[in-house]
Amino acid sequence: MIVVLVQRSAKRLIAHLNGLESRVCFLIGTVRIGDRTVGEGQNCYVIAEIGVNHNGDLEIAKRLIDVAVQAGCDAVKFQKRTPEICVPAAQRYTMRETPWGYISYMAYRERVEFGLDQYKEIDAFCRDHQIKWFASCWDSPSVDFIEQFDAPCYKIASATMKNEPLLRHTRATGKPLILSTGMSSFDDVDRAVSVLGKENLVLLHAVSTYPAEYSELNLRAISTMRQRYDLPIGYSGHETGIPSSVAAVALGACVVERHITLDRAMWGSDQAASLEPNGITRLVRDIRLIERSMGDGNKCVLERELPIIARLRQTSA
Repeated sequence: MIVVLVQRSAKRLIAHLNGLESRVCFLIGTVRIGDRTVGEGQNCYVIAEIGVNHNGDLEIAKRLIDVAVQAGCDAVKFQKRTPEICVPAAQRYTMRETPWGYISYMAYRERVEFGLDQYKEIDAFCRDHQIKWFASCWDSPSVDFIEQFDAPCYKIASATMKNEPLLRHTRATGKPLILSTGMSSFDDVDRAVSVLGKENLVLLHAVSTYPAEYSELNLRAISTMRQRYDLPIGYSGHETGIPSSVAAVALGACVVERHITLDRAMWGSDQAASLEPNGITRLVRDIRLIERSMGDGNKCVLERELPIIARLRQTSA
């Protein structure tokens, strides 16, 4: 009996301390995602967005996870939908060419959707390879489905940020949330933030064109959003290259999310806006170099500059 009481007390204490940690993170403008603190003064959290670039093939999904691990990403992300909820009735029987033949849009959405057995394999594979995974859930049953796994957070896709019942349902999980803000105005973002509340929330600046043109990216919005919302701000990029995603980090983005693919020529709507293995590897490398380069902002003479001063410094004409 005494052992049971001690165990219960220990569990209550751990839960209390976890709650305190979460609240302290919120107060200092950071969010705890798994074992990582994300936000001001922290290394950028790099998410490799697999989405549906696996084309319903579990082996492709595993190869993409391997790519993310080898590149040094912090997490991989999938997309989870319940097709009968998410596919509008007017589009269900629209026919399209696919790798599986000329089929309806509804049949295509069902074909690329992973079920419980596949996600169990994904979960085990990510654990074995020591990388976090989570999903953007496009409907409430999908949130409930992913709740079966120990996902460190949830992503709210730009397309669903005005779905207030879904926002509330996702918030009710108690997990940290990452909200993407593509195809949205500040009024739209204001409303979503008011529904979700600011605690354990990260916002991502995004432009929802696929692929996005550089003239559309508006990276200065990262600074504007940080001032407007006083929240951790990241960047979800859909451009074809990497310089703008690296620049986003220099502008203060604490999270960078990019789609990844094995080959940009593969079939699928997101493939062309994705980074191939070499691209995501270069992106993570360049982000880490930028982080090392930022410094603390204090201007001082470096010790390694002293011999250069002795040799080159002029004090008079």
